[in-house]
Amino acid sequence: MTDDAFAALTTEAFRPELAEIDRQPTLEIARLMNAEDAGVPAAVAAQLPAIAAAIDAIAARMARGGRLVYAGAGTAGRLGVLDASECPPTFNTPPEQVLGLIAGGPAAMVTSVEGAEDSKALAAADLDELKLTPDDTVVGIAASGRTPYAVGAVEHARALGALTVGLSCNAGSALAAAAEHGIEVVVGPEFLTGSTRLKAGTAQKLVLNMLSTITMIRLGKTYGNLMVDVRASNEKLRARSRRIVTLATGAEAEAVEAALAATGGEVKPAILVVLGGVDGPTAARLLADAGGHLRAALASAGR
Repeated sequence: MTDDAFAALTTEAFRPELAEIDRQPTLEIARLMNAEDAGVPAAVAAQLPAIAAAIDAIAARMARGGRLVYAGAGTAGRLGVLDASECPPTFNTPPEQVLGLIAGGPAAMVTSVEGAEDSKALAAADLDELKLTPDDTVVGIAASGRTPYAVGAVEHARALGALTVGLSCNAGSALAAAAEHGIEVVVGPEFLTGSTRLKAGTAQKLVLNMLSTITMIRLGKTYGNLMVDVRASNEKLRARSRRIVTLATGAEAEAVEAALAATGGEVKPAILVVLGGVDGPTAARLLADAGGHLRAALASAGR
């Protein structure tokens, strides 16, 4: 990218009215920064139709066994890896179902890998290791909308027939143009000139929250707003599992414990045991027949 093209990016613009923030009291700097952040949700709201369309397309493919793959460099890549890593404990997804690729590999999560973000070829190689199929989705993430690694990932995935989404924070971005679904959350110049880990990073996090969470809702990973596919891997999550079953069923503690014991600690079948009046194996079968959707399984149980 040329210097002129770089300077033309909204996310790189200079804010002269903030040129002396270092001379302000700490509380005033915090107020100014907070005021900047307050505009991010509105920028996301302007893109909700595009976000919803992307989610419906992602969910349709994941329902056929596809994967969701995030690809980005620097902050954008780290946010993708973070969102992917939270899906197994939150929704009990297999680790390979939602994946995060960061330019430069795992080491780039904590240290800068020079030049990695500038390589489209590196993105293609990283995706080829995954053996993409048309049921997979690749979400390229880049605040500038021009990062070669993210753009290259989307271009390569689209050529292979996978669904593609481009998430950027500049209008008219190359990333959005390369993808079937372009999401451009224009948050404006940063509080610190060019520091896109700030508003741009916040906007990307909000959108990624929606992409993964609402996709999982569409896939039946929730019951209302309850995380019924949560994986109880520690005592905190076991306590949460008991609470979720209680909230979903209104059952007493003894009945909740018995249902969880009958289902090996799995929340969704435990709810079905209580509300559907079935045993553990029957609950598992009904859920399998319903594609994991608890409401459909309850209907099959006559509830």
